[in-house]
Amino acid sequence: MKMKPWIHAVLSLSLVTGTAAVLPGQAFAASGQVTSDYTKARIASAVSLRTSPSVEADKIRYLKEGENVTILNETNDYWFHVRDVRGTTGYISSNSKYVRTGYKAPTSRVSFTKVTATEAARKVIAAGKEYLGTPYEFGSSRSDTKTFDCSDFVRQAYLDGIGLKLPSDSRSQGKYIKRKGDVKTDWKELEPGDIMFFMEYEGSKASDYKDVDKLSERITHNGIYIGNGKILQTYSKKSGGVRIDTIEGSQWEKRFLFGGSPL
Repeated sequence: MKMKPWIHAVLSLSLVTGTAAVLPGQAFAASGQVTSDYTKARIASAVSLRTSPSVEADKIRYLKEGENVTILNETNDYWFHVRDVRGTTGYISSNSKYVRTGYKAPTSRVSFTKVTATEAARKVIAAGKEYLGTPYEFGSSRSDTKTFDCSDFVRQAYLDGIGLKLPSDSRSQGKYIKRKGDVKTDWKELEPGDIMFFMEYEGSKASDYKDVDKLSERITHNGIYIGNGKILQTYSKKSGGVRIDTIEGSQWEKRFLFGGSPL
């Protein structure tokens, strides 16, 4: 739902004057509000209203479950530009878990979301594979792609693939996944594109990890699940930088804490 410049001008004017903007194809209701199946939405689960379409952008406030918003623009496949009932504008995740739009056929929206998520995962993985062999450097610069540490690589793959800017470090990325609520502690339940999080190496035996609380243990590494039991990651200079590894039977299976999608 990309808006032309003149539409943005009408919306901006409406915010200044306090009047509702009437766009082509929309009817002006008796209440003085614009009626449109697409632009009306309701918050399905508490979500952050942010100053720009990025998980690192400042939070304006939390929108609570049940609040109504007006969608001003679909910034991309992952963010809506919205206005709340107070007249405050900002950006929220367009994930149907957080916002329900006024579509007459909501099942088509769910189907679209699933297709989009699958396509997004494919793009992220393809973008990540472009960096195979890129050298590892702990604390690598986030401003170039000459070297990567684990979280820098994950962040760059999502940025290149779908334009999603994740937090800069693995622990912050882990917190973001937890806030989304899409957490899986069994790696075999992961879907391609999910981010995997790991704890420190404690030993080669499964028993070395038996008492671990997976959701509270300190994160020391992450990577991208690409399907078929494999992970795309980078973790040391000696290992050759960005590479693909098999999970089952390896240290990665034992060290795995949780995973999930940031979408």
